[in-house]
Amino acid sequence: MNSVANMQPSSPDGLVVAIDGPSGSGKSSVARGVAQAFGLAYLDTGAMYRAATWWCREQGVNLDDGPRVAAVVAAMPLVVGLDPSAPSVHVSGVDVGGAIRRSEVSAAVSQVATNLDVRAGLVARQQAVVAAERVGGFSDGRGVVVEGRDITTVVVPDAQVRVLLTASPAARLARRATEVHGNASAQAVAATRDQVLRRDADDSTVVEFHQAAPGVATVDSTDLDLDQTVAAVLGLVVEATGLDVPTEAGGPDVPPAGQP
Repeated sequence: MNSVANMQPSSPDGLVVAIDGPSGSGKSSVARGVAQAFGLAYLDTGAMYRAATWWCREQGVNLDDGPRVAAVVAAMPLVVGLDPSAPSVHVSGVDVGGAIRRSEVSAAVSQVATNLDVRAGLVARQQAVVAAERVGGFSDGRGVVVEGRDITTVVVPDAQVRVLLTASPAARLARRATEVHGNASAQAVAATRDQVLRRDADDSTVVEFHQAAPGVATVDSTDLDLDQTVAAVLGLVVEATGLDVPTEAGGPDVPPAGQP
Protein backbone atom coordinates (compact mmCIF):
# COMPACT_ATOMS: atom_id res chain seq x y z
CA MET A 1 0.00 0.00 0.00
CA ASN A 2 0.92 3.65 -0.36
CA SER A 3 0.80 6.40 2.25
CA VAL A 4 -0.76 9.79 1.61
CA ALA A 5 2.07 11.30 3.64
CA ASN A 6 4.49 9.98 1.01
CA MET A 7 2.57 11.28 -2.00
CA GLN A 8 4.63 13.72 -3.99
CA PRO A 9 3.72 17.38 -3.38
CA SER A 10 2.01 19.00 -6.37
CA SER A 11 0.76 15.58 -7.50
CA PRO A 12 -2.34 15.80 -9.75
CA ASP A 13 -3.67 12.80 -7.84
CA GLY A 14 -4.26 14.50 -4.50
CA LEU A 15 -6.90 12.65 -2.47
CA VAL A 16 -10.36 14.17 -2.21
CA VAL A 17 -12.81 12.84 0.37
CA ALA A 18 -16.37 14.20 0.09
CA ILE A 19 -18.72 13.90 3.07
CA ASP A 20 -22.39 14.89 3.07
CA GLY A 21 -25.02 14.60 5.76
CA PRO A 22 -27.82 16.29 7.71
CA SER A 23 -27.37 18.51 10.77
CA GLY A 24 -25.92 16.72 13.78
CA SER A 25 -24.69 13.72 11.81
CA GLY A 26 -21.11 14.46 12.85
CA LYS A 27 -19.76 15.69 9.51
CA SER A 28 -17.40 18.31 10.88
CA SER A 29 -15.79 16.21 13.64
CA VAL A 30 -15.43 13.18 11.40
CA ALA A 31 -14.10 15.15 8.44
CA ARG A 32 -11.50 16.80 10.67
CA GLY A 33 -10.45 13.44 12.06
CA VAL A 34 -10.01 11.97 8.58
CA ALA A 35 -8.10 15.04 7.39
CA GLN A 36 -5.76 14.93 10.39
CA ALA A 37 -5.13 11.21 9.94
CA PHE A 38 -3.95 11.63 6.35
CA GLY A 39 -2.41 15.10 6.52
CA LEU A 40 -5.08 16.62 4.30
CA ALA A 41 -6.70 20.03 4.20
CA TYR A 42 -10.19 20.39 5.66
CA LEU A 43 -12.97 22.49 4.13
CA ASP A 44 -16.18 23.16 6.07
CA THR A 45 -18.60 24.40 3.41
CA GLY A 46 -21.33 24.95 5.98
CA ALA A 47 -19.14 27.58 7.61
CA MET A 48 -19.05 29.40 4.28
CA TYR A 49 -22.85 29.67 4.19
CA ARG A 50 -22.86 30.77 7.81
CA ALA A 51 -20.20 33.39 7.03
CA ALA A 52 -22.31 34.62 4.11
CA THR A 53 -25.30 34.94 6.43
CA TRP A 54 -23.28 36.81 9.04
CA TRP A 55 -21.89 39.15 6.36
CA CYS A 56 -25.32 39.96 4.94
CA ARG A 57 -26.64 40.74 8.39
CA GLU A 58 -23.56 42.82 9.13
CA GLN A 59 -24.13 44.79 5.91
CA GLY A 60 -27.80 45.35 6.76
CA VAL A 61 -29.04 43.34 3.78
CA ASN A 62 -32.66 42.19 3.78
CA LEU A 63 -32.41 38.42 3.38
CA ASP A 64 -35.72 38.44 1.50
CA ASP A 65 -33.99 40.38 -1.30
CA GLY A 66 -32.50 37.40 -3.12
CA PRO A 67 -30.61 39.27 -5.87
CA ARG A 68 -29.09 41.69 -3.36
CA VAL A 69 -28.05 38.84 -1.07
CA ALA A 70 -26.39 37.06 -3.99
CA ALA A 71 -24.52 40.20 -5.03
CA VAL A 72 -23.26 40.90 -1.50
CA VAL A 73 -22.13 37.30 -1.03
CA ALA A 74 -20.39 37.31 -4.41
CA ALA A 75 -18.25 40.23 -3.23
CA MET A 76 -17.71 38.86 0.30
CA PRO A 77 -14.00 38.98 1.29
CA LEU A 78 -13.93 35.48 2.76
CA VAL A 79 -10.86 33.53 3.88
CA VAL A 80 -11.37 29.98 5.16
CA GLY A 81 -8.47 28.35 7.02
CA LEU A 82 -7.94 24.73 5.96
CA ASP A 83 -5.97 23.37 8.94
CA PRO A 84 -8.11 20.55 10.40
CA SER A 85 -6.55 21.05 13.84
CA ALA A 86 -7.51 24.73 13.88
CA PRO A 87 -10.03 25.64 11.18
CA SER A 88 -10.81 29.34 10.91
CA VAL A 89 -13.14 31.71 9.09
CA HIS A 90 -12.39 35.37 8.44
CA VAL A 91 -14.54 37.92 6.64
CA SER A 92 -13.02 41.28 5.78
CA GLY A 93 -10.18 40.47 8.17
CA VAL A 94 -12.52 39.71 11.08
CA ASP A 95 -12.40 36.33 12.80
CA VAL A 96 -16.03 35.21 12.68
CA GLY A 97 -15.50 31.62 13.83
CA GLY A 98 -17.57 32.19 16.95
CA ALA A 99 -20.07 34.66 15.53
CA ILE A 100 -21.24 32.35 12.75
CA ARG A 101 -22.28 29.72 15.31
CA ARG A 102 -24.60 32.05 17.23
CA SER A 103 -28.32 31.37 17.30
CA GLU A 104 -29.26 34.37 15.17
CA VAL A 105 -27.08 33.10 12.34
CA SER A 106 -28.30 29.52 12.76
CA ALA A 107 -31.88 30.76 12.51
CA ALA A 108 -31.22 32.66 9.27
CA VAL A 109 -28.65 30.57 7.41
CA SER A 110 -31.15 28.48 5.43
CA GLN A 111 -32.56 31.61 3.84
CA VAL A 112 -29.11 32.30 2.40
CA ALA A 113 -28.19 28.69 1.71
CA THR A 114 -31.34 28.11 -0.35
CA ASN A 115 -30.57 31.09 -2.60
CA LEU A 116 -29.50 29.32 -5.80
CA ASP A 117 -27.28 32.19 -6.97
CA VAL A 118 -25.50 32.20 -3.60
CA ARG A 119 -25.02 28.44 -3.85
CA ALA A 120 -23.59 28.70 -7.35
CA GLY A 121 -21.06 31.32 -6.25
CA LEU A 122 -19.96 29.47 -3.12
CA VAL A 123 -19.77 26.14 -4.96
CA ALA A 124 -17.38 27.78 -7.41
CA ARG A 125 -15.21 28.95 -4.50
CA GLN A 126 -15.30 25.48 -2.96
CA GLN A 127 -14.30 23.86 -6.24
CA ALA A 128 -11.40 26.29 -6.52
CA VAL A 129 -10.16 25.20 -3.08
CA VAL A 130 -10.37 21.54 -4.10
CA ALA A 131 -8.49 22.20 -7.32
CA ALA A 132 -5.75 24.04 -5.42
CA GLU A 133 -5.38 21.28 -2.81
CA ARG A 134 -5.09 18.63 -5.49
CA VAL A 135 -1.84 20.20 -6.67
CA GLY A 136 -0.53 22.30 -3.75
CA GLY A 137 -2.12 24.59 -1.19
CA PHE A 138 -2.20 23.89 2.53
CA SER A 139 -1.78 20.14 1.97
CA ASP A 140 1.10 20.40 -0.53
CA GLY A 141 -1.01 18.46 -2.99
CA ARG A 142 -1.95 15.61 -0.66
CA GLY A 143 -5.60 16.59 -0.96
CA VAL A 144 -8.61 17.71 1.03
CA VAL A 145 -11.62 16.48 2.98
CA VAL A 146 -14.71 18.51 2.10
CA GLU A 147 -17.92 18.31 4.10
CA GLY A 148 -21.39 19.75 3.66
CA ARG A 149 -24.67 18.88 2.01
CA ASP A 150 -24.02 18.76 -1.76
CA ILE A 151 -20.37 17.76 -1.82
CA THR A 152 -20.72 14.24 -3.23
CA THR A 153 -23.13 15.28 -5.98
CA VAL A 154 -22.35 18.90 -6.91
CA VAL A 155 -19.06 20.21 -5.52
CA VAL A 156 -16.79 17.19 -6.16
CA PRO A 157 -18.77 14.33 -7.71
CA ASP A 158 -15.43 12.97 -8.97
CA ALA A 159 -13.95 12.63 -5.46
CA GLN A 160 -12.11 9.34 -4.91
CA VAL A 161 -14.13 8.76 -1.73
CA ARG A 162 -17.75 9.89 -1.35
CA VAL A 163 -19.64 9.35 1.88
CA LEU A 164 -23.11 10.10 3.20
CA LEU A 165 -22.91 10.30 7.00
CA THR A 166 -26.24 9.71 8.69
CA ALA A 167 -27.69 9.16 12.15
CA SER A 168 -31.15 8.84 13.65
CA PRO A 169 -33.04 12.07 14.33
CA ALA A 170 -32.82 11.40 18.09
CA ALA A 171 -29.05 10.96 17.94
CA ARG A 172 -28.60 14.06 15.82
CA LEU A 173 -30.72 16.19 18.13
CA ALA A 174 -28.84 14.96 21.19
CA ARG A 175 -25.47 15.74 19.61
CA ARG A 176 -26.47 19.23 18.51
CA ALA A 177 -28.01 19.95 21.92
CA THR A 178 -24.77 18.90 23.60
CA GLU A 179 -22.78 21.08 21.20
CA VAL A 180 -24.97 24.16 21.68
CA HIS A 181 -26.20 23.80 25.28
CA GLY A 182 -23.59 21.54 26.84
CA ASN A 183 -26.00 18.70 27.57
CA ALA A 184 -28.68 16.53 25.97
CA SER A 185 -31.43 17.05 28.53
CA ALA A 186 -35.04 17.05 27.32
CA GLN A 187 -35.09 20.84 27.63
CA ALA A 188 -31.87 21.25 25.62
CA VAL A 189 -33.08 18.87 22.91
CA ALA A 190 -36.40 20.71 22.65
CA ALA A 191 -34.56 24.03 22.32
CA THR A 192 -32.45 22.59 19.50
CA ARG A 193 -35.17 20.72 17.62
CA ASP A 194 -36.32 23.58 15.40
CA GLN A 195 -32.76 24.59 14.49
CA VAL A 196 -31.88 21.06 13.34
CA LEU A 197 -35.07 19.76 11.76
CA ARG A 198 -36.23 23.02 10.17
CA ARG A 199 -32.77 23.68 8.73
CA ASP A 200 -32.72 20.23 7.18
CA ALA A 201 -36.23 20.66 5.79
CA ASP A 202 -35.40 24.07 4.31
CA ASP A 203 -32.11 23.00 2.77
CA SER A 204 -33.59 19.80 1.33
CA THR A 205 -35.65 21.96 -1.03
CA VAL A 206 -32.49 22.72 -3.02
CA VAL A 207 -30.18 19.75 -2.35
CA GLU A 208 -30.53 16.05 -1.46
CA PHE A 209 -28.51 14.95 1.56
CA HIS A 210 -30.70 12.30 3.17
CA GLN A 211 -30.28 9.61 0.52
CA ALA A 212 -26.96 8.51 -0.96
CA ALA A 213 -26.50 9.09 -4.67
CA PRO A 214 -25.22 6.20 -6.81
CA GLY A 215 -21.63 5.39 -5.90
CA VAL A 216 -21.82 7.13 -2.52
CA ALA A 217 -21.16 4.97 0.57
CA THR A 218 -23.42 5.40 3.62
CA VAL A 219 -22.10 5.40 7.19
CA ASP A 220 -24.75 5.37 9.93
CA SER A 221 -23.19 6.78 13.10
CA THR A 222 -26.24 6.41 15.35
CA ASP A 223 -24.58 3.81 17.56
CA LEU A 224 -20.97 4.83 16.98
CA ASP A 225 -18.78 7.20 18.95
CA LEU A 226 -16.49 9.70 17.24
CA ASP A 227 -13.43 7.45 16.97
CA GLN A 228 -15.52 4.59 15.60
CA THR A 229 -17.12 6.82 13.00
CA VAL A 230 -13.76 8.23 11.92
CA ALA A 231 -12.45 4.67 11.68
CA ALA A 232 -15.38 3.68 9.47
CA VAL A 233 -14.65 6.50 7.03
CA LEU A 234 -10.92 5.78 7.12
CA GLY A 235 -11.80 2.21 6.17
CA LEU A 236 -13.66 3.48 3.12
CA VAL A 237 -10.62 5.53 2.12
CA VAL A 238 -8.39 2.47 2.40
CA GLU A 239 -10.86 0.36 0.42
CA ALA A 240 -11.15 2.94 -2.36
CA THR A 241 -7.49 3.98 -2.63
CA GLY A 242 -5.27 1.28 -1.11
CA LEU A 243 -3.66 3.85 1.17
CA ASP A 244 -2.36 2.99 4.63
CA VAL A 245 -4.11 4.44 7.67
CA PRO A 246 -1.55 5.99 10.06
CA THR A 247 -1.36 3.91 13.23
CA GLU A 248 -2.10 6.95 15.40
CA ALA A 249 -5.24 7.83 13.45
CA GLY A 250 -8.28 8.69 15.51
CA GLY A 251 -10.66 11.54 16.14
CA PRO A 252 -9.64 15.16 15.76
CA ASP A 253 -7.45 16.75 18.43
CA VAL A 254 -10.22 18.96 19.78
CA PRO A 255 -12.24 18.70 22.98
CA PRO A 256 -14.85 16.04 22.09
CA ALA A 257 -18.57 16.49 22.62
CA GLY A 258 -18.81 12.79 23.39
CA GLN A 259 -20.29 11.84 20.02
CA PRO A 260 -19.50 12.72 16.41
